Order: sequence, then structure tokens, then C-alpha cells
Amino acid sequence: MAARPLIGITACNRPFGEEAAQVVIDRYMEAAMRHADAAALLIPARPDLMRAGEAAARIDGLLLTGSPSNVGPALYGDADGKGPFDPARDEMSLALIAAMIDLGKPVFGICRGFQEINVAFGGTLDRGLGDPGRPLVHHAPDGVPVGAMFAHGHDVTLAPDGVLARALGREALTVNSVHFQGVKRLGEGLAVEARAPDGVIEAVSAAPNGAHILAVQWHPEWQADRDASSRGFFGIMGRMLRGEPIGGDRLKEGA
Repeated sequence: MAARPLIGITACNRPFGEEAAQVVIDRYMEAAMRHADAAALLIPARPDLMRAGEAAARIDGLLLTGSPSNVGPALYGDADGKGPFDPARDEMSLALIAAMIDLGKPVFGICRGFQEINVAFGGTLDRGLGDPGRPLVHHAPDGVPVGAMFAHGHDVTLAPDGVLARALGREALTVNSVHFQGVKRLGEGLAVEARAPDGVIEAVSAAPNGAHILAVQWHPEWQADRDASSRGFFGIMGRMLRGEPIGGDRLKEGA
């Protein structure tokens, strides 16, 4: 049996009683392994103990996961912001993105990972997308159960010439919306793949140095077994990991 591609999945630093733990919520790992048909390697957010290049050289692709923590605002030029923060996750993720691009290997982002990619490309973040009174609130009210939080959603319109539209054969999707932050200024070189009804960018792609980048603000890993377009996102991941065509001309070098 041929070896499956190996995807690296970023971990976060979380407290575990009086100790610290490296944490990856299982649904990210399970969705990637099951629906991209890949093996997985969890990458600790410990840049003090390992270099990003040591992981990048061994993996075929990288998945930057969501997290309760926010990207440190100093990384995109803001003086303050609302935590929690995970500076070691920031440092490792940005170094991994750079290392994967140098090697021409694919990078995928979900929620925080999507925001990390935008920051890595020089973009900035809007921290008020969950504020009450917006025309479209991008997060459920505080205190609701997890299931209700992920039931909060909206439609997104896919870019007609984008990777998602071509690969999924869709013009629009209904997605969950579980984020307080999002793109404010788009990073240089990133192409818009999807927008919410209020104009907020919800997905991006790029291909610097032949390293295919695809990231979404929503959570396709949440109950992916029940949603064809969510499984489709991981199907695209699997094809990119294998170097197979995906139907999106935008990801050709230089596009």
C-alpha cells in the first residue's frame, strides 16, 4: 500500500491544571486524516525547542488550526487587543508558513490559521466582527453551548474564478461563523476566494513559489461528515497534498 501524504497540524499552548499542554482539538485532525486521506503529525508550538524548518522538511503540507487564542496585535501593527494570546503559537505558525513557502509545499488555514496567513502576507485584522449591532454578527452570543455556537452562520459568495468555486462546483455556500476577528486589510499576494454578505473576506488563496495556499475563516472540520462542501474542502487538501489537479486556475504559479 502506498504511503499517504503527511500533513503537519499546528498545536496550541493551553493550561492543563498546574501544567502546560500542547493541544489540538480532535476534529481538526480527524477531518484532515479522514477526508484528505492523509497521515498527520502534530507540531508543538514550542519555537524555543524546535525550528519550523525541522518540521517543514518532513511534512507534505501544513494545516493551521483554529484556536480560542488570538493573533498578537503587535504582529500586524496594532498596539492593543483582546486575548487570550499565544505568542509561541504565533511565532511557530509564522515561521512554518515561511518555511513551507520556501519549500514550495501547500499550507491550509482554518479560522485562526486563516488570520495567521493574512498576517504572514502583511495584512491586518479587524477585531470587532462579533460586536452586537453589526449588520452581520460573525459570532453567536456569549454563553451558548458549543453546538449552538457552531449553528450560527451565514452564506458566502464564492469568487467565480476561484479554487473553491471551481473545485466544489458552487457559486455560494452556507457556512458556520465562529469568529470575533477577521481580515481588515488583505495581505499582499492573497486572492479573495469568498465573501460574506457584509463584504468581509471569508476565504483566500495564493501560490507563492508554487506553494499552494488555501484558507477559510469558517470551520469545515465541524461535523464534516454531515456537510458535502466541508468534505470538499478537505478533498481539495488531499489533492493538493498529492500534487493532483484541483480545477482552480488561480493557484497556478504567478496567477
